[in-house]
Amino acid sequence: MTSNPNATLESLVIQSLAKCLQRLERVSAGTWQVAGAKVTTGTVGDALGGHNFKNPAVAVYFNLKGISPLTAIMLFDPADMECISKCFTGHSFPHGSATTMAEEVMLTELGNIVMNSLINGLLNALRRQSIPTIPGFAEGGLAELTAELGKTVNVKQEFRIITANLNLKWDAATAKVEAIALVPEELTMELELLQPPAAQ
Repeated sequence: MTSNPNATLESLVIQSLAKCLQRLERVSAGTWQVAGAKVTTGTVGDALGGHNFKNPAVAVYFNLKGISPLTAIMLFDPADMECISKCFTGHSFPHGSATTMAEEVMLTELGNIVMNSLINGLLNALRRQSIPTIPGFAEGGLAELTAELGKTVNVKQEFRIITANLNLKWDAATAKVEAIALVPEELTMELELLQPPAAQ
């Protein structure tokens, strides 16, 4: 059996998010599912570039500077706002021409729940703890979001990028959301040493 750090990262993320979404399903109106995860290598721009920017996207994010750094991002398409709001709150937030304060609060809260689950799965595997941080909120195209993330993360640094796709469903409406973790290479190597190798 050969060690596969990417498979280890994928497995950790899928398990953590699946538990999180099961909890959300018990208290919310929608159906939540992890549609899979993939691991690539690249910069912040590469991580955001996997999103379909047909519409300006909403990003909720935080950066744990004391953990080398470890960064989490959630990307939402505002066109999916009504489905997301129904799934999460049970109430419809039909999206207008601009994101409202109520929508920002809702997406920040949802992002905070999911991103903490994503990051805590990695931190538990690393046998570390972190103080919770307040998420940031930004909206725009690829260039605008890269610039916003660049205020807290080195946009030239290469990370192991873990991207998990989440499917939301309420009645006939569906939405796709991306949860992303940027893991510095030294933490990836540490995880590889601490975790049993993933089966091939």
